[in-house]
Amino acid sequence: METTHLPISPENLIPDWAKELPIAITVCDENAIILYMNVRSESTFQNSGGKDLIGKSLFDCHSPASNETIRELLSTGRNNIYTIEKKGVKKMICQLPWFIEGKVAGLVEISIILPESIPHFIRQ
Repeated sequence: METTHLPISPENLIPDWAKELPIAITVCDENAIILYMNVRSESTFQNSGGKDLIGKSLFDCHSPASNETIRELLSTGRNNIYTIEKKGVKKMICQLPWFIEGKVAGLVEISIILPESIPHFIRQ
């Protein structure tokens, strides 16, 4: 079966249902250029430019230490998942590679606001 890839554009990068999902979704390409921000992501980063960040480099928005992490994620294809707290709001940050034909094509960052307590279930 032959695979046909659509050109990368905001219209075909993320499905419509993700636009107003109550989590922040930011997508960059293999050169760390921001391709997509959903509504929550635009709002989250409003003070840094919001939607105008699309087309800009992640390297211009982050510290040298963060830039090193971004480079590592892009070169290795590994995940980076952690939690943060800022102004009393706790979030889980998931930075994940996305792929085209097995090669890292960029990163997706998903930021989820966490409730005060989260149930944890162990399933067998």
